[in-house]
Amino acid sequence: MIVHSLAETTAVAATINFDLGSLRSGFWGLTIEGLTYGSIYALVAVGYTLVYGVLRLINFAHSEVFMLGMFGQYIGLLLLGFTPSGNTYSEGTVMTIIYLLLAGLCGMAVSGSAAVGLEFVAYRPLRKRNAKPLAFLITAIGMSFVLQEFVHYVLPKLPVDPPLGGSSAQPTIRLVQPEVEFSIFGAPVYNLTLIIILSALVLAMGTDYMINKTRLGRGIRSVAQDPDAALLMGVSRERVIMLTFLIGGLLAGAAALLYTLRVPTNIVYYGGFVLGIKAFSAAVLGGIGNVRGALLGGLLLGVMENYGSVVLGNQWKDVVAFVLLILVLMFRPTGILGEKLGKARV
Repeated sequence: MIVHSLAETTAVAATINFDLGSLRSGFWGLTIEGLTYGSIYALVAVGYTLVYGVLRLINFAHSEVFMLGMFGQYIGLLLLGFTPSGNTYSEGTVMTIIYLLLAGLCGMAVSGSAAVGLEFVAYRPLRKRNAKPLAFLITAIGMSFVLQEFVHYVLPKLPVDPPLGGSSAQPTIRLVQPEVEFSIFGAPVYNLTLIIILSALVLAMGTDYMINKTRLGRGIRSVAQDPDAALLMGVSRERVIMLTFLIGGLLAGAAALLYTLRVPTNIVYYGGFVLGIKAFSAAVLGGIGNVRGALLGGLLLGVMENYGSVVLGNQWKDVVAFVLLILVLMFRPTGILGEKLGKARV
């Protein structure tokens, strides 16, 4: 038995490359690609961190809200008259931007509605019964599977062409052809990279501004800090919670569009699972309950897992992301920034 275990350990170790030369030679390209994925992680992570900051709830069904956003923007493109094709549609720059905005709005509408519906159906009844935190956690995991199986088994029964949902990924609809815009130290920067990173940064920083500078943001922070005192000051706790879920859902819908621009072949019922776990890891990495921490954690996670995939081998990419999370929790359990939403300045 011991010999067998040693043999397995040796076989696993043999799959690790430790290719530092590839990291040095491709450093800037890996960094740019990592920031691209990290921007998407960050947007989804903001949804996790907002809900946790207000309710102290880890909404594990948020990954399925993201997945529904992917299907929402796909349906939006179908309604606009696009049909699945392996080719990139050539509609001109202005019309492409318009179509992307419309598809994004459809995805955000679906994911935002799903997030609010999830809060209303699954979490609000538990709050009214003063349920224990474990009940919320189990419910969140259960709703995650419910939403997955809805897309897996129920959605394909709708009389639409092409069929939606099911076991296979949706046929590809491409609106943007990747083109090199410029280079950084020899590493190409594509138009898709610019769209994804800039859009994610604008949305994340806009959310941070809203939390810190607007009346709604003050309401969210007051409920996160002391719900009873907020109620005495005239802040509706239920309204704030609903709006918090809505904001997180809208950001997940925007992230869904950005993700499918980068990976248009992954619109499938389980397509949000691994990305959702990584986004949650990013939120914890930066400091759960901290919007800026979610942004920092997402970008850092995307870059580090990209480095690790080259140094250790692509099969270790996900392992690197979670090992990084474990190391941060060991030495700084509150995350890199550490500040919680409820402790931010009001």
